[in-house]
Amino acid sequence: MRMRPTLSWTPSEDLPPGTTDLEPLADALGAGGVLVLSGAGMSTESGIPDYRGEGGSLSRHTPMTYQEFTADVQARRRYWARSHLGWRTFGRARPNAGHRAVASFGRFGLLSGVITQNVDGLHQAAGSEGVVELHGSLDRVVCLSCGTFSPRRELAGRLEEANAGFAPVAAAINPDGDADLTDEQVGDFRVVPCTVCGGILKPDVVFFGEAVPPARVELCRSLVREATSLLVLGSSLTVMSGLRFVRQADEAGTPVLIVNRDPTRGDRHALTRIALPLGTSLTAVAGRLGIPVGETAAGLG
Repeated sequence: MRMRPTLSWTPSEDLPPGTTDLEPLADALGAGGVLVLSGAGMSTESGIPDYRGEGGSLSRHTPMTYQEFTADVQARRRYWARSHLGWRTFGRARPNAGHRAVASFGRFGLLSGVITQNVDGLHQAAGSEGVVELHGSLDRVVCLSCGTFSPRRELAGRLEEANAGFAPVAAAINPDGDADLTDEQVGDFRVVPCTVCGGILKPDVVFFGEAVPPARVELCRSLVREATSLLVLGSSLTVMSGLRFVRQADEAGTPVLIVNRDPTRGDRHALTRIALPLGTSLTAVAGRLGIPVGETAAGLG
């Protein structure tokens, strides 16, 4: 099964150490054909926390599972109340220097593609094209009964209308767009149905415990097969949905490079792990390659 389970992973002592040497990264990008695989750490500099880094949300927050969402009316109420509030924060998020650098690498023809585990749309907002959203996107909603897709912005308006005055203060916002609220804060939040058939609405994202669509997985596998090297940015690779592509590249003899300050589950498969902040690392490499990294103003919302 191609599932996205909730996992805990503890780094072992035999993992290779991280480095601050950017030369291998500059060499790989300079050669072109690089496939980017990004994770939650890519967006922390935009104000969206990750799951497992310092202060990561898994220390205080258990993501909603697909099974819980589909089976429990109260769970859906809790999810949509929290997500409705979190969406406002996601809508204000803007691409950071890392997103802009990746977009610049793409414009200069150095990338063969971008796969992201994130659901925030910030790669596209920075100007990256053809991004494969492995876990979907928060800016779309799907009906679980009739399969109709609709814009999240449209649903947000309906939820605002159905829950006038709903404005609790969240303790924190999580990488899946879910805000930390107590049951008392959720209260009797009203969930709205599909406008086509009255069915259950779900964000078009892969929940933990849900399968990534097989066609999407195969598209990613084909991108890995065609890549000259695989560059992992800001992912702990704890869940198999991303780690499998690192393993695939390693088995095929394709170099894997990781930029992540903390050890990852894929370090043993990598040529190097650069233990530096993403924004400064990628901007520095762009400078070495003579590639300008411009500003962007667009965001998800």
